[in-house]
Amino acid sequence: MSRRTGRPSYLATPPASAARTSGWSILGAVTAVLVVALVGGLVGYTLGRPDDTDSRIAEMRAAEVERDARQIVELTDLARRTGQQMAPILVAVREHGESGQAPEPTQLDQWRQTMGQLTEAYADPPSGSTATNVARGGLRSAVAQATVAVDAVALAASVPDALRRDHLTLAARQATLAATTWSVAATQLDQINIDAGNGHQHVHLDTGEADGALTPDGAAEGTGG
Repeated sequence: MSRRTGRPSYLATPPASAARTSGWSILGAVTAVLVVALVGGLVGYTLGRPDDTDSRIAEMRAAEVERDARQIVELTDLARRTGQQMAPILVAVREHGESGQAPEPTQLDQWRQTMGQLTEAYADPPSGSTATNVARGGLRSAVAQATVAVDAVALAASVPDALRRDHLTLAARQATLAATTWSVAATQLDQINIDAGNGHQHVHLDTGEADGALTPDGAAEGTGG
């Protein structure tokens, strides 16, 4: 009688100890994966978060943007007021250059007083962005040139009649240069207003045609921002 053949060893139920060993191995592997993931996440967060220096730089940039936006509005308001006061003077200086007649002393004193006040308004410019500084510098130069034109008229009033016309003609040329310089700065100021979201802001002088002067682009005020 043949012997009974038993079940193969690989089909036999594993011992309890082996099963427990396998379970602990799986648990250990899962735990190791979780630990690695946690450590990796902490390392990534640490490396990716902004440090104090980055935060300070971001704060400085935000402050500069706010400062520039405020300066653009303030400079535009100043330019409007300046243009309203200076444009009539430039027109009058050019008219006297054409006529060869000096203005009355009281009129001349009023011009000089006005130009002195406008010069003072641009005397201590704040530091801003390059674009804003360029616009402000151009406006300031135009005011300075207009002041020279008025001074030239005052000088013409004190010279002999034979020389007065030439002096007034030179003053008129200086007034034209002032208007031209202002037009360039006004165009720059218009552009930075658009870039800042304020739309077109035209502060060009109302002095008629001036040789080489830039004129407003014709867009409606406040559009295009």
